[in-house]
Amino acid sequence: MRPKIRVLIVDDSASIRQTLADIIGGDPDLEVMGTATDPFVAAARIQKEVPDVIILDVEMPRMDGITFLRKIMAQRPIPVVMCSSLTEENSETLVHAMEAGALDVICKPRTDTKQFLLESSVRIRDAIKGAARAKWSRSGRPSRTVEAKLSADVILPPPVAAKAMARTTERVVCVGASTGGTEALRRVLEALPVDSPGVVIVQHMPEMFTAAFARRLDGICQVEVREARDGDAVLPGLVLIAPGNSHMLLHRGGARYNVAIKDGPLVSRHRPSVDVLFRSAAQYAGANAVGIIMTGMGDDGAHGLLEMRKAGATTLAQDEETCVVFGMPKEAMALGAVDRVVPLDHIAAEITRARAGTASYRSSLSGSDIDD
Repeated sequence: MRPKIRVLIVDDSASIRQTLADIIGGDPDLEVMGTATDPFVAAARIQKEVPDVIILDVEMPRMDGITFLRKIMAQRPIPVVMCSSLTEENSETLVHAMEAGALDVICKPRTDTKQFLLESSVRIRDAIKGAARAKWSRSGRPSRTVEAKLSADVILPPPVAAKAMARTTERVVCVGASTGGTEALRRVLEALPVDSPGVVIVQHMPEMFTAAFARRLDGICQVEVREARDGDAVLPGLVLIAPGNSHMLLHRGGARYNVAIKDGPLVSRHRPSVDVLFRSAAQYAGANAVGIIMTGMGDDGAHGLLEMRKAGATTLAQDEETCVVFGMPKEAMALGAVDRVVPLDHIAAEITRARAGTASYRSSLSGSDIDD
């Protein structure tokens, strides 16, 4: 039998600790190693037994979660998933948590509706497994099975080739990422010039956090970065990030592209889902698009990327060496959805080269020296 992923829960709320313990205990791959009411209790527990993953609250007595996170990363790095309530102030704080070394962010589970609790459970369990996989990324342990999930069919029918224009004056770059993606996206977007092609991104993260993440990137990048709003145009020099807890689709009006923000069930276990974005790009952009799948747990985006490739788009995957978790790119490669595998620090150059047009860009790949 595979060893279970042992989780330490650090939260000052007894009800949250119990709810998290119930969620974790309900997954056969996970177990609660212990709980702690604050970082001091947690530190004493870690001295006796080191967990595989820590779920860490932000606001706690005696020491806040961010300070404790920094101490963990400096003294004994352990995969950490931050857990917080949905407030604007907390979303800004959690940006700093990701910069300090947290692998993922989850919202505190609510029990007011059965559907919300169910979706919270899926998100929390996947975040823990993703964090554990990041620690194991070079260990050669086998992948774990995941629960049944819905496909992009529940949001958008399969692509119809005739809807995508064969050639337009605009190019659009579609990017999907999950665990490890916040830091990876920062490195890519910081390197983009102001006249970069329009970029639309799905990064798995909770609502509110995406707005804070976009503001943070906007302050350090040459391109404009913002959380997408329904109807936003996709323009050169603009990066749109899908809002947490909503799906984002690419649409076309004339020769221009815009995005639609929609509610709906979890797709490939996520909302927003990379598969939904990629499918819409296959349908409305076709050969005018570039699809890029980056670090992340699971297979969200793999099938959508294949649809993009079949529609004539250029498709790229981040390489294993630079991925925090080589899950999503690996699954896309296994399906034959990837034209080219590139390291993280070359992705910005690939996006910039796409300005010349996807058709000419695709033909130039075979002669590229980017990997040299």
